[in-house]
Amino acid sequence: LGCCTAASVVTDGSGAAEERSLYIMRVVQIAVMCVLALTVVFGIFFLGCNLLIKSEGMINFLVKDRRPSKEVEAVVVGPY
Repeated sequence: LGCCTAASVVTDGSGAAEERSLYIMRVVQIAVMCVLALTVVFGIFFLGCNLLIKSEGMINFLVKDRRPSKEVEAVVVGPY
């Protein structure tokens, strides 16, 4: 019964201001979350691209090291 007293029914117009303040806070929270989400997505994207480029470079380095020279191949094939 306390919610139905005359004092709680009478408003001075601050209800609309409070509702607007809550709406603005919610919009700001959504904007901040969108910015953070985009930051994380782009961070993961660029980190993945950087790791991919580095791994390609390492693979190319290993392939160059493992490719035997033609002279070594001639020596190995020669005695047989």
